[in-house]
Amino acid sequence: MINSSPLNIMILDDECFMLKLLKHMLTNLGFNQLTTHDNGKKALASLDSASSQTNLILLDLNMPEMDGIEVVRHLAEKSYSGSIILVSGEDSRMLQTAERLVRAHNIPLLGSLQKPVNPQNLSTLIDSWKPSCYVSPQVVKKIYDADDVRAAIVNHQLVNYYQPKVDVASGKVMGVETLVRWRHPQYGLVFPDQFIGVAEDNGLINDLTREVISDAFSQTKIWRDAGLALRVAVNLSMENLDSLEFTDYLTMAAATAGIVPDDIVLEVTESRLIKNLTTPMEVLSRLRLKRFHLSIDDFGTGHSSLMQLRDLPFNELKVDQGFVHGAANNETLFIIYNASLSLAQQLGMKSVAEGVEDQADWDFIRSSGCDLAQGYYIAKPMPADEIHDWLIKWEANRVNLITPYE
Repeated sequence: MINSSPLNIMILDDECFMLKLLKHMLTNLGFNQLTTHDNGKKALASLDSASSQTNLILLDLNMPEMDGIEVVRHLAEKSYSGSIILVSGEDSRMLQTAERLVRAHNIPLLGSLQKPVNPQNLSTLIDSWKPSCYVSPQVVKKIYDADDVRAAIVNHQLVNYYQPKVDVASGKVMGVETLVRWRHPQYGLVFPDQFIGVAEDNGLINDLTREVISDAFSQTKIWRDAGLALRVAVNLSMENLDSLEFTDYLTMAAATAGIVPDDIVLEVTESRLIKNLTTPMEVLSRLRLKRFHLSIDDFGTGHSSLMQLRDLPFNELKVDQGFVHGAANNETLFIIYNASLSLAQQLGMKSVAEGVEDQADWDFIRSSGCDLAQGYYIAKPMPADEIHDWLIKWEANRVNLITPYE
């Protein structure tokens, strides 16, 4: 319970009975700065008042004239800095969609309640409110142009980080995914979302990818020589697969580094597997014949996933993190995750769960029969020289992660 609460709560619901009930509950919980509205337009108008100090809104979804979804949009347009609790008689999927919409508008969401409202559940959500839940202004990311990215490639400023992938049943570390970073001389470590698109749009992605591959293959050899049998995954752009000579390039790169194709997983983001697949189909087929492993990345986020599984010789399926994290407590995510896993199993493909962020995610995927997992709960991406020490710590703790299910 919040004592001497600074909360000024608005209740917005078109039902008079619900307004009175929620107000009564809140009063019993010790809150006395309460306003009620049965109409979205009036509620929004009251927020424009100079005297308005509303910092929490209990918002119904299904209202005439202006529904709760529309109210959320207007709140975002007004740069509303308070929080929201959704209160509705709609089904759980509708509430989940509304929750995602509130977050997409960058408005702090304490949670949602289905009618009839349980006072204890209401109290629990309100207890989670704190001034720090206000969303700070978005940091404006620096925009880099083609010349910047070209200089990064030419001057060898790109550096590979590696995120471990573990066998779910045993906890054994099976491999790593290569994730490129840009060590900018002025701005420090730059993440790929700020430069990969620039490279793709300006004909630089092949040079960038080859820089990443060269370093990753060399590192694979170093680990192999040190007795670490880590299978290394590298990400490919669709532009890489649009060249028939790419197969020979990769084969030669592996041979030059002193490794074999079986050491490497080539991850292709499915949202880019579009348009004419003739050349990519040939390239990927030849790579698979040479025993490179092929992974369809971010499965479930593109437009033609099933067609790609039908047409291309993938032997690994990575379930996108958006369907993994929180799936244990979200019926929709649970169903989509299990359907993806079932597809992989029936097609004879290895399954990988991305986005394992906490103990609940780990327990969930362990009970699901997934093959491999990666995510911050296991390890964050790290430089190659940190992998060895991390492996020692992971191995020491591995038995604690797998004992409950053995």
